[in-house]
Amino acid sequence: MPGLTEVIEMSSTLTDRPAGELADQAPAPRPRRRLAAVLVAVIAAGLLVIGGGLAVALGIGRTDTPAADSVDAGFSLDMSHHHLQAVEMANLAPGRTTDPEVLSLAFDISQTQLNQVGRMQGWLTLWGLPITGPNDMSWMGSSMHDHSSDGLMPGMATDDELTALRAATGNDFDVLFLQLMIRHHQGGLEMAQYGQAHASEAVVRGLAGSIVATQTAETTTMASMLAARGGSPLPAP
Repeated sequence: MPGLTEVIEMSSTLTDRPAGELADQAPAPRPRRRLAAVLVAVIAAGLLVIGGGLAVALGIGRTDTPAADSVDAGFSLDMSHHHLQAVEMANLAPGRTTDPEVLSLAFDISQTQLNQVGRMQGWLTLWGLPITGPNDMSWMGSSMHDHSSDGLMPGMATDDELTALRAATGNDFDVLFLQLMIRHHQGGLEMAQYGQAHASEAVVRGLAGSIVATQTAETTTMASMLAARGGSPLPAP
């Protein structure tokens, strides 16, 4: 092992060498530094992609909105109108029936569809479009008159039927309510399916799909309830 004197001499020798010679003998950059630089670049690119995807999902930077004649606007307008009659019928249940199943069903329909109306009318407002209109289903490439002779969208109750529902009580109300609501759900199903398949906005397609699933399940439940109360369904719209 070198002594202190030898160590000093070695240090002096290294210090006295030209700078270029020392640089030539310096170790090469470690590969890990290059790898770190590559990883930083990859991570930065990944964050840029993620940020861009999030911006698209949130609608940041978008300048286009659904037009008045689009499927998105037509669905939101017509389904809102269709839903509001279901809410009106459901809100008649308290005070006219004491059947817990009918009351529970009516409450669920009222709350669910009113919430959905708020969402659809909110979209229309954000798009700068009116929340009322002709409700002619032209956005489906058809007209309500192709489906109904009374000028109503498919499945909707007439004024006379609503008058009869308001006057009914007890089991008579339960049967008529279930009959009208089953037909109402059946009538709205085509609109919801078309919206789910053809709307351009993901939120509209999502809501339409939810309506299809929920109202299909509720129609099955209501058919069983109606049979248990001695009633039979009305002709489908």
